[in-house]
Amino acid sequence: MNLAARLKRAQMQAERFLQEEGITSLPIDVIDIAESRGIVVQGKPDTAPGVSGMLIRAGDNFGIMYATHIKSTGFQRFSIAHELGHYLLEGHIDHVLPKNGEHFSQAGFTSADPYELEADHFASGLLMPSTLFQAELRKVNDGLEAIETLAGECMTSLTATAIKYAELTRSAAAVIVSTGQQIDYCRLSNSIKDLKGLTWLTKGSPVPGGTETARLNADSELVSRAQRSAADIDIRMWLGGDRKVAAIEEVIGLGSYGRTLTVLTCPSLEDEAYGYDDDDDRLIDSWTPRFRR
Repeated sequence: MNLAARLKRAQMQAERFLQEEGITSLPIDVIDIAESRGIVVQGKPDTAPGVSGMLIRAGDNFGIMYATHIKSTGFQRFSIAHELGHYLLEGHIDHVLPKNGEHFSQAGFTSADPYELEADHFASGLLMPSTLFQAELRKVNDGLEAIETLAGECMTSLTATAIKYAELTRSAAAVIVSTGQQIDYCRLSNSIKDLKGLTWLTKGSPVPGGTETARLNADSELVSRAQRSAADIDIRMWLGGDRKVAAIEEVIGLGSYGRTLTVLTCPSLEDEAYGYDDDDDRLIDSWTPRFRR
């Protein structure tokens, strides 16, 4: 199975888990889920930089510790959900923690390790199950305001919510996380992918000069104070393309996270309905997840 299929499966397993547990409303109580499996959850103030949390094993007993140096409830909840992914996804315990000790994680879609990415996608599906998320998505408009509203409903970080927003919105949108003048990652909605001549932004690509994001990123104090800005732009400034398309660039500093979130929307492009194709539906229906008890 290729990586894309593994990641989609991990997300769907989280959603199936919620259905089996009879959990049908937001926000999802990840601490209650952990404790229902006898897992102790605690914050850890002195976590090493880059570590979001850890899964601890002592025989058949497990614990979760999450980093508290980033003062974001959403980030901390995602870190807990990420560790639950390692605990619940088949094969993860044997890989990341086969004997007594600690496994240190890098949650937040920043690691290239397939097991860490699977746990990230499990966390996304657990905290923002598609059916419940889409129900809230239908109530909001587009762009950063929508992401902030959804983050409040799900009690998730702006970055995790933005990624889910790009995945499920019918609008032509892109979300970009950057540090300084470099892009960390970019997610595109289905509708915006239809732009001809699109340039795919990859990790390490430079933030385009002259953008509001480049201006804000140039001052770390603005980032740490969670300053925000917006401007009307041509989407070609960011994504290239064969024709001029009016777009809105919105950017916000992510505080102690040290990064910025950029949201691009193209209101002039016709919305397209979102959905998996038939092959995806058949693949998802064929999955039969097995969870640790």
